[in-house]
This record gives sequence, C-alpha cells and structure tokens, in this order.
Amino acid sequence: MKTITDIFLSQAASVLGDTNKGLSGSVIVESLVSYANDLEIHIPHSSSPFDAPNKRTALLENLRAFEEKDQYKIISDLCDHPKLHKPVDISISNLKIQLIARYGNEFGRASAETLNMSLINETERWLVDYETSLLLYQQALLKFNNSVFKRNLLDDLRLSLESLLKNILNNDKSLENQIGNLGSFINLNGGSKQFTNMFHKLVDYYANYQNTFVKHDDAVIEEEIEFVFEMTSSFMKHIVKIHLKSK
Repeated sequence: MKTITDIFLSQAASVLGDTNKGLSGSVIVESLVSYANDLEIHIPHSSSPFDAPNKRTALLENLRAFEEKDQYKIISDLCDHPKLHKPVDISISNLKIQLIARYGNEFGRASAETLNMSLINETERWLVDYETSLLLYQQALLKFNNSVFKRNLLDDLRLSLESLLKNILNNDKSLENQIGNLGSFINLNGGSKQFTNMFHKLVDYYANYQNTFVKHDDAVIEEEIEFVFEMTSSFMKHIVKIHLKSK
C-alpha cells in the first residue's frame, strides 16, 4: 500500500518549485539527476529546459519515479537545500514538519541516540497527565529525531514547559513571568533556599536563551540543542515530582 500520497508529493513539488520562494529549475533537475544516478533509475526530466509545463510539474513527475523511502529523503534534503532563498520561507519549514509528522516513523532517520533516552522516557511518563505539554514535548522529540534543528523544535520545548507551569501553578502567565511564582512554589514545597535560588536562575537563563534563539532560525546552534532538550526534561520532571509530593 502506498504511504506517501500523490497529493503530498504534489504539495511538496508546489512548495519547493515555487517561483519566488523555492528552488530554480536548474537546481531541481541537477539535484534529482544526482539521486537518480546514485540509485540507478530513470527519471523523465534529466535536463533543463525540461519537457514539462513548469518546474513544479517536472519535479512532481521526477519524484514519482523514486521509491517512497527515497522520496522521503529527497524532499527532506530539498527542504534544507543551500540554494533556497534566505531566510527560508515558512511554507518550506512547514512542509518538512508535515513530512516528518506523517511519514517520519516509517522513513525517518533516528538520531535520538545522542540524547539521554532514559531521561526522555522518564519525562514522558511524568507528563502523562499533562496532555498539551506532553504533545509539544513529543513533537520536539520527533523533530530532533529527524534533525530539524530549528526554532520550531526550541519553541515546542519552551511551550511544553510553559504549558506545564500554567497547569501546575494555576495561572496563564508566559514562561518569562513565571520565574517568581516558580521560586515560591519550590520554596513552599520544601526546597532549600540554595536550590530554589539555583533553579530560579537556571529557568531565568533558559527563558532568555529561548527568547534569543526562537526568534532567529539562523542563530540556532545545533550542538546546543541536545543540552537544551535535556535541561527542559530535567526541569519538567522535577516540577511534576514536587507538585505530586505537595498533594
């Protein structure tokens, strides 16, 4: 049974072949020829100009010539192509997120072995009663597993923590405005003064870091993502544990 639908392939071709925001016809042909050569398959459009109404049609017809696992890789790679206009348009970022969300479990490449998966799995268990926070956390993990090291991943982690705090502290404040409430919460539930101060400062630094990098895709440093992911996990795990102990 076909997994990657023709409708999705058409959408991908439309986004990646967009006149103003996508790739040029020559780049599309050059890229697909390279994949076809590596995989030893024939594609209908292997030179530019091509015998098709437009580059979107040429890309779609070329994509159809590949197996699904290769379609997944090609679309993913084209979403990160260095010749895309900068900053990369949101439609292309959304395309890659949709690709991963729909087909990542079957065709994606796992990279989570670099994370402390014992901590990640434990955090997921602690978040089981906080549906919104858990969903955002799992979305961030899915993106990490597929090497989408962009603001979307950091934003998911921030929102996951923010949602958890809103639930536990029973308010609707943003992460930046929760610092004082969180310190009081820890202190009132048996945390030492030193630990409360340390936790307070760490979350303050975390919020400032997120505000800096979430707003600027190009500024995200991939090597720091793993640390931020595990720090967020530790924050949430400890906060839930304190909350359950206080009941």
